[in-house]
Order: sequence, then structure tokens, then C-alpha cells
Amino acid sequence: MNADRILLTPERRLRAPWRIVLFIVILFVALVLSAWLEDAVSGFASGLGYNVLLSEWGVPLGTLVATFAMLKLVEGRSWDFVGLDRAAASFPKTSYGAVLGLLPIAVPSLLLLAFGELKSVSASPGSWIAAAGISFANLLPAAFGEELLLRGYVFAVLRESVGPRLTLISTSIVFGLLHLGNPGADAQSVVIVMLAGFFLGSVFLATKSLYAATAAHFVWNWFMAGFLHTPVSGIPVSTPDYRVIDAGPDWLTGGAWGPEGGLAAAVGMFAVLLYLHARPLRRMES
Repeated sequence: MNADRILLTPERRLRAPWRIVLFIVILFVALVLSAWLEDAVSGFASGLGYNVLLSEWGVPLGTLVATFAMLKLVEGRSWDFVGLDRAAASFPKTSYGAVLGLLPIAVPSLLLLAFGELKSVSASPGSWIAAAGISFANLLPAAFGEELLLRGYVFAVLRESVGPRLTLISTSIVFGLLHLGNPGADAQSVVIVMLAGFFLGSVFLATKSLYAATAAHFVWNWFMAGFLHTPVSGIPVSTPDYRVIDAGPDWLTGGAWGPEGGLAAAVGMFAVLLYLHARPLRRMES
């Protein structure tokens, strides 16, 4: 009986900590298998003379498998528990997420360009379309994988157990800490990534759509990589014909981390957060 109380709720459902532990165990196995599959497919394609873009698909594939296992095989829940149901994939929700992701990075970056704090300089000739396409192919699955991992099943279990506020704070801290190994990471950039985690979590809560949060995440990153040709979270990207460099103080422009690591981007996110928590999220709570 005591063991049942430790493991199960009165509704005979696994308690939140055990569900998260089980998810992590399944996730580990799924990630190992997806990495093996990725290597096998890449090796087979290379033998045929093809170079396939699979480098970012392992994490979302493994996380999706683990999420499916927990929802369908363990808990018997539907996809709306994690915001991956058909309604969550509607065009209005995903486009709304994309706009929310674009505005807080595009507006500050364009203002910094207009005032000379960011500067466009010439780079080696190349194909803008090809570079933008490669960025798309890499950044979209990367964004989906991070959203699944941080705003997916674990987020839903925590929200059900401790409420949305503590869930937002805890997952945002983890989101920031996961970027500590990125090139050029420092205290300011990591804190701003934590703010980005809070921002993306708020987009998810406002839309009830992980697709919308993914759209916000992806458009944010693609604007920097595909349009500005600046590093994304400190990671260099292709820069055909031009690249945007910082010409002002790093605390404002983000320096080598890219514009998302500067105060201007933080202000942009804070402005959208004020809107989300004053309008859509407040309506949901009332």
C-alpha cells in the first residue's frame, strides 16, 4: 500500500516524478536508436553518392518516439496534452506563433542596423537561396526538437503537477543552462536564453500549440541565420555575399553570440511577453 502511494496518485496514475523519470529513460533509448538510424541512413546515402541533411533530425525523432510511448502506451492520453493535436497545427495558430517569434528579434535588429550599432559588410560570394535552404533544413528540426524536449511532455507533466508559473521558470532555467556549451556563452547570453525559454513557453501556453512555439523558435533563428547571416546562439552560419556584424557594445548587440544575446533582443522579448501575459494569457486565467 505504501509503495502504491509513492508511485501512484489516487486516480491510479503514475505520480509526476516517476512519469518524468520513465520518459527520460525511454528518451535515452530512443535517442540512441535515432542516432544509429541517422548514421545508417547517412552511410547508405554516401555509398550512393548522396549527402543528406540528417544532422538535426535525431533529437526530434527520438523525443517524438518517447512522447508517443508515454502518451499512448503508458498514459492513454491524446496529443492535445502536449499541444500536438490537429487543432494545434492550424494555420492561424502556427502563423501567429511565427509572427510572435519574428517581431522581438527583427524589430530590434533592424533598429540596430538603422542606427549603425549593427553593420552589414561584404562576404565571400555564394548562393543566398542555397544557404537559406540549408539553414531552413537544419534550423526547423532543431527548433522542433528543442520545443519537444523543453515544452513537450515534461512541460505538460510539470504544468499539471505544479502549475504553469513554476513550470515556465524551471524549464526556462534548464533551457538556458543547455546553451552553456555554445561558443562564446557568457552570463548575459545564458540569462537572455533563459528569458527566451520563458518567452517560448508563454507562446505555447497562449496558443496551446507546440507547433506555434516551434514556429516562433524557428522564425527567430532563421531570421538571424538566413536573413542577417549572423551567428545563432554563438554558432556560425553560412554568410554568402554579406554578413551582419556588431558595431556597437556587445551588451546591446550580442557580440559574437549574435543579436539574440544583446539587450535589444531582450527588450523585444519583454515587450511581447507583456502583451502575452496582459492579453491572451490573462483571458485564459479569467
